[in-house]
Amino acid sequence: MRLNKLFASMLLVGASFSGNSWAESFQPFEVTDIQVEGLQRVALGAALLNLPIKVGDTVDQLSLQQAIKSLYASSNFENISVSHDNGILIVDVKERPTISKVTFEGNKDIKDEQLQESLDGSGVKSGESLDRTKLTGIEKGLQDFYYGVGKYGAKVEARVVELPRNRVELRFKFTEGLAAEIQQINVVGNKEFSDAELIGMLELKDFVAWWDLFGERRYQKQMLQADLETIKNHYHNLGYIRFKVTSTQVAMTPDRKGLYITINVDEGDRYKIKDINLTGDLMGRDEVMQTILPIKAGDMYNGADVTFTEEMYSKYLGRFGYAYPEVKTYPEIDDETKEVSLNINIKPGKRVYVRNINFTGNIVTKDEVLRRKLRQMEGAWLNSDQVELSKSNLNRLGFFETVDTETVQVPGTDDLVDVNFKVKEQASGSFNAGVGYGTGSGLSLQFGVQQNNFLGTGNQAGISINTNQYQKSLNISYTDPYFTKDGVSLGGTIFWNEFDADDANLERYKNSSYGVAMNSGFPINEYNRINGGIAYRHNTISEISAYEQALRFYNIYRDSDDPNQDLSFDNFELSLGWTRSTLNRGTFPTDGSTQRLNSKVTVPGSDLEYFKVDFNSDFYFPIDRAHKFVFLTRGRVGYGNGYGQFNDNDQILPFWENYYAGGSSAMRGFKSNSVGPRSFYIYRDSEPCSPDPSGSGCTLPGEANRVDVGTGNSIGGNAIATISAEVIVPVPFLDEAYSNSVRASLFVDAGNVWDTEFDYDSYRYLPVDEFDKLADYSDPGRIRASYGMSVQWLSPMGPMVFNLAWPIKEYEGDETEIFSFNIGKTF
Repeated sequence: MRLNKLFASMLLVGASFSGNSWAESFQPFEVTDIQVEGLQRVALGAALLNLPIKVGDTVDQLSLQQAIKSLYASSNFENISVSHDNGILIVDVKERPTISKVTFEGNKDIKDEQLQESLDGSGVKSGESLDRTKLTGIEKGLQDFYYGVGKYGAKVEARVVELPRNRVELRFKFTEGLAAEIQQINVVGNKEFSDAELIGMLELKDFVAWWDLFGERRYQKQMLQADLETIKNHYHNLGYIRFKVTSTQVAMTPDRKGLYITINVDEGDRYKIKDINLTGDLMGRDEVMQTILPIKAGDMYNGADVTFTEEMYSKYLGRFGYAYPEVKTYPEIDDETKEVSLNINIKPGKRVYVRNINFTGNIVTKDEVLRRKLRQMEGAWLNSDQVELSKSNLNRLGFFETVDTETVQVPGTDDLVDVNFKVKEQASGSFNAGVGYGTGSGLSLQFGVQQNNFLGTGNQAGISINTNQYQKSLNISYTDPYFTKDGVSLGGTIFWNEFDADDANLERYKNSSYGVAMNSGFPINEYNRINGGIAYRHNTISEISAYEQALRFYNIYRDSDDPNQDLSFDNFELSLGWTRSTLNRGTFPTDGSTQRLNSKVTVPGSDLEYFKVDFNSDFYFPIDRAHKFVFLTRGRVGYGNGYGQFNDNDQILPFWENYYAGGSSAMRGFKSNSVGPRSFYIYRDSEPCSPDPSGSGCTLPGEANRVDVGTGNSIGGNAIATISAEVIVPVPFLDEAYSNSVRASLFVDAGNVWDTEFDYDSYRYLPVDEFDKLADYSDPGRIRASYGMSVQWLSPMGPMVFNLAWPIKEYEGDETEIFSFNIGKTF
């Protein structure tokens, strides 16, 4: 018969039965055996391991109490009772049930994944044992969360559904209710700034305009805290160093559907900086540190400038290996003079060295591609400038959406760190596809594939096969940017092209070409690079429309015995270029500049002798420190012409090498290739003729009696100049996670294409009314301009650009388009 049965540890503390203490009736005994009953999932050995009583021990009331507490502490049991029978200690347990499944019902504001993540921290998940004592706390925590977002009618109920084999299903049922809306926000105590100014800075709103489809008056506790910090920073940045929020009240309407928020502030007075003292260990660089100090005595106190100063000194010390400096500012405030002395204390700490540099996130890109862009070396002291330069170099590759760095101290040391680079890869290649639509251009399509990180090697490989209404082409290219370990690149291209200008919004001609090219690049320094190449190109020109400007070229090279014969040319080209880039990113940069100077010339003795020179420059100026707003200027100038003579005629730039403007590439708002000179025809009895160089008449007999300029298409020119001013702005309503892959901007474009070889005065022999129809296409002052907005998206298919643009200045014959979009090109 079991004696002295103990049902729970609370009985061991002491209980009375019929006036006699249970503890007084308990007699210590020696344990001859231990039996544990009721085990299912927990092993006997595990249970005995948590039992601080062994066979042979003499147990009393205290030791049994401690034993039961120890078993409960193992988190395996929800009920325990003990008894003994002739020295045998019998432990009867009921195991905690195992959670088979966790389900959620009625939750809309919180996703299942977020809820489960929160429960995981409390050990409430499938496969774990259920501690019923935690459920009430979990219910309250979830309910408090809803209160924090303004849903004061929310309820959370946890239900336990018993299943066979001591398993349970845990169901959370949510009744969210409606969020309480902010009825009014009041600011009390402000004198220098109006309520409207201060409330306008807040994320919380008590009024939403009818047209603001995404606005809401919903209350969130965390957002209120952030708003209070915004107000505080606003005052501190304007010199109110004594400003403080004295209290806040959030009052609920009786129906629990509305809230009144009152913010009580004490503005204080504005303070100026009396002096600035640098203290601590300045490492003998007192003069330099004083020189680079960005704030001066006499300035109005600005909290943001003080924070910036601390960060600047920390970065400066980081250049010399001091990875963990302490830079703190201690203000001394004189309330009588309204001045503040800033004592900036600098503690460099210990110089640290880099043990390892690690990469994560580069699934496709090989480590060696990243390492060759590093300037921070393993084994050297940590240099923050070199780390930032390494980060910029990785960004400029264009392979990654984001590049983040982290410096981690090596455990057990105070002078070694690991530098970890975490990258997020993006599509480094693209479909060289283009889709465009405009009010005058209709639909156009292109296709091709370009991979700038071929098989993760960092090499560039591409093949484009274009078949659209005006072009058929094949282009195969490959470039190794690190042909040598010093960064000398080597690449080649094979190309074939059939081009019908008549279908490309240009004056009619056909150009069939093929060839091969080799190129190489040589780095000068971190930012500058020289590129050179050689190419062979064969061109066959046919079906040339007999417009005036084409005849100027055609008459030089045509066979007088067969004037309708196609023209064929074999040319060898040399190219030379210079590139400079200080951009902080390869795609969507926000700071820095890039300049590109490219030139090519045909080798003397080629069928055509000409040259072209292009210069492009882009400057990015961040407006704010977070680089959310950026001012961008870009410009381009180009010029080409012939040199030498052919059959006593001066050679000129072939018309198919002309520059063009309009469309997504330049001069947005104008139809593709439509800006600049247009073709015109001179007729005599419906037959075209060309002016005699002397200006006295036509080369064909008779008198020119008509000029047709109304139907001419664009033909381009041998000179171009364009400029753009752009303000990059955050995309409204876009999640922060997509900020590195979507960009919006407002722009103004201006520029012109002209023909320096066009001799306007040579056509004065025409009748006055006919001559007046001509425009001076040699005039660079015929500038077009447009304005609009652009959205660019780094899509999985490649960069996509959407433009809305309207002309500011245009000329007769210009064709405009309001909307256009393009795939495969990034601005």
